[in-house]
Amino acid sequence: QVQLVESGGGLVQAGGSLRLSCAASGRTFSSYGMGWFRQAPGKEREFVAAISWSGGSTYYADSVKGRFTISRDNAKNTVYLQMNSLKPEDTADYYCAADPSGYGPGSKYDYWGQGTQVTVSS
Repeated sequence: QVQLVESGGGLVQAGGSLRLSCAASGRTFSSYGMGWFRQAPGKEREFVAAISWSGGSTYYADSVKGRFTISRDNAKNTVYLQMNSLKPEDTADYYCAADPSGYGPGSKYDYWGQGTQVTVSS
């Protein structure tokens, strides 16, 4: 069982930056692939980024490639999403998720956080 708690959301102007954090409970965090997803009002949830258990492999949605960076610190049981050059279309609730068997947009994420809101003003 893994519990996930996101933080770091807020209101930022276009072009600004935010860093989201996702703190995980449980001793097996380092064995989980981790992902970030987002859901804008009236839209379906979409994949943003993912990272392998070791942090050695990452995967990004085309819409955020070059602007967002996912990373993890297994010693702190935390995964991060550094978001730069933010755009109004990045406005959404952001969720982290854990997958015990893989990572990536098509993985089956068994555990989800409650989300943190990001609003980018133009």
